[in-house]
Amino acid sequence: MSTRTNEPLAWLLFSAGGVMAAMTLPALLLILGVAVPLGWIAAPTYERLAWLLANPIVRLALFVVCATSLLHWAHRFRYTLYDGLQIKSRRATAVLCYGGAAVVAIVALKVLL
Repeated sequence: MSTRTNEPLAWLLFSAGGVMAAMTLPALLLILGVAVPLGWIAAPTYERLAWLLANPIVRLALFVVCATSLLHWAHRFRYTLYDGLQIKSRRATAVLCYGGAAVVAIVALKVLL
């Protein structure tokens, strides 16, 4: 009889984080890392960013992008430790990686609220 694991949930969060990062980070890098410094578009003002972050949907979207990207990192780092560095303590690495991602996601949530 097989035992149930949390592995499908971890892979789901890993893929969700990868998709969120792949869809949002290139656009942010293009806008804030290339277009603004080269003067193609004007830099956003503090008032405009404050107005944008006043919308709860924008805050929720930022939190989802941050949290799923952190979980993507945690899963990738966990398997790097397990496969690459041959650290065989699966439970400890899982708790440290996913726990660390959860703590940083909670901090991000507090900052956004």
